[in-house]
Amino acid sequence: MSQNFANSQVRQYASTIELVLQQKGSKLRDTVEVKGGYRGNQAVVVEQIGVVEAQKRTTRYAALEPRDTPHDRPWVSPEVYDWFDMVDHFDKLKALVDPTGSYVQSAVMALGRRYDDEIIRAMFADRKAGETGVSTVSFPASQVVGVTVGAGGNTGMNLAKLRAAKKILMANEVDFDSEPVTIAVTAEEHDELLNETQMISLEFQDKPVLVEGKITRCMGFDFKHSEKLQLDGSGYRRLPVWAKSRVHLATWEEIYTSVDRRYDKSGHPWQVYAMAMFGATRKEEKGVVEIKCA
Repeated sequence: MSQNFANSQVRQYASTIELVLQQKGSKLRDTVEVKGGYRGNQAVVVEQIGVVEAQKRTTRYAALEPRDTPHDRPWVSPEVYDWFDMVDHFDKLKALVDPTGSYVQSAVMALGRRYDDEIIRAMFADRKAGETGVSTVSFPASQVVGVTVGAGGNTGMNLAKLRAAKKILMANEVDFDSEPVTIAVTAEEHDELLNETQMISLEFQDKPVLVEGKITRCMGFDFKHSEKLQLDGSGYRRLPVWAKSRVHLATWEEIYTSVDRRYDKSGHPWQVYAMAMFGATRKEEKGVVEIKCA
């Protein structure tokens, strides 16, 4: 047998391409209000009409007085995200599997995670409001569950904080019966809640809250796991709790992907490209709560 026979063999690669552990796209997009088709560098999300009260009639033929109905306009601005890589044509020929498909999948996942980044940012960031979008509305302290709630000192997540968040939302007229209300937690806060007997014991719950060891729903809240939650300036984890209709995701361009040959490059490599244009904002502070956790 010729000693050159081995050199003529085709090197066998794995028949599948495995993506490393990662968050596979957006976890939070379905938990907020989503609308597409926006244009321009800034857009009005909705025309909001404030709360008014009916006047009790106490006499006949009284003069009519206008109630001065309050109006507001939440504004949203887009961010542009993209992803780009190239696959050498000759490397593609050597492989038994076309890698460009997996590159596209990886790009879509990356952009999906950016949806969550934008949604989480919008929970507590200053938002633009007013007739022309030049007014700034900050997240109010009245919507914050403090880090000491339930323990008397700095503590992680507990049932008392969950109850405090629900109390705030119910006092603000958030209707738990008519729309989803979601809380996002990291693995740390989820594990802390597993130590709360009243959270997981059927002695205190009318239905199981665990599905294969994971808390999915309790006290009217849908639980979402995310490791992308932010820390505040004191190093406390900021857990967002929100009614679906009170946080808005606006899309100018949904995720777009393309795979093209680059004839301007040596070897005519394949170019994998993906992009999206979107932004998020709170529509109303009373529908969002922050829980601080040590």
